[in-house]
Amino acid sequence: MKKVLAVLMLLSWVMLMPSPAMAEVDVKVRINIPLPPPIVFPAVPEVVVIPETYVYAVPDVREEIFFYNGWWWRPWEGRWYRSRNYDRGWAYYERTPGFYKRVPPGWRNDYHSRRWKGHEWDQRRIPYRDMETNWRGWQRGKHWERENYWGVRGQQPRKQGPMRGQPQQYRDDRQGPPAKAQEAGPQSKQVKKKQERRDRDLDDDRGRGRGRGRGPQKDDRDRDRDDDRGRDRDGRR
Repeated sequence: MKKVLAVLMLLSWVMLMPSPAMAEVDVKVRINIPLPPPIVFPAVPEVVVIPETYVYAVPDVREEIFFYNGWWWRPWEGRWYRSRNYDRGWAYYERTPGFYKRVPPGWRNDYHSRRWKGHEWDQRRIPYRDMETNWRGWQRGKHWERENYWGVRGQQPRKQGPMRGQPQQYRDDRQGPPAKAQEAGPQSKQVKKKQERRDRDLDDDRGRGRGRGRGPQKDDRDRDRDDDRGRDRDGRR
């Protein structure tokens, strides 16, 4: 019973405590979070980039330690810590970093077997200084996608939408110009020649009918009759 009363009194005291005092308690709690032990590196570490991410991992140490977006990261006893240096200056980070969701749990097995999703993984070990100098430019320029696609042989890059500033290619459903008429074949040429020959013969027949061989046409007869009547009238006078 006495313990219960003591707990209740402590809770009431905490609830009535002013905000500056609460902040002081919070700071003390944070200070009491233990820091991870240092990692012993035999030399300046080399890193490998984990395919399909821009997360760099140190494969030569037992502890999990990553580099991403300018920070070194490491988990320890269920908590996360980060630092600007790989071997010192660790500070508590209050949540799991977002990049860690893209890191496969068995990436070390993939590294040792030199396989990635069933494909051969031609790993490239990157010196620490090179990564520290170039990581930002590599990430902006998508360097590792273009460098044999992360060193993974036979794996196709992910399809991406049109890049900004480049027009998207749409399917053109408009009809093209009408097709040219097919050139006449030998048979149609012969038919055309026969028709032309038939037309010429008909014209010749009409010409011969007006001039000779078939006698005068109707208009010529009427004209001759009128001429005869005119001469008769002149003779009577």
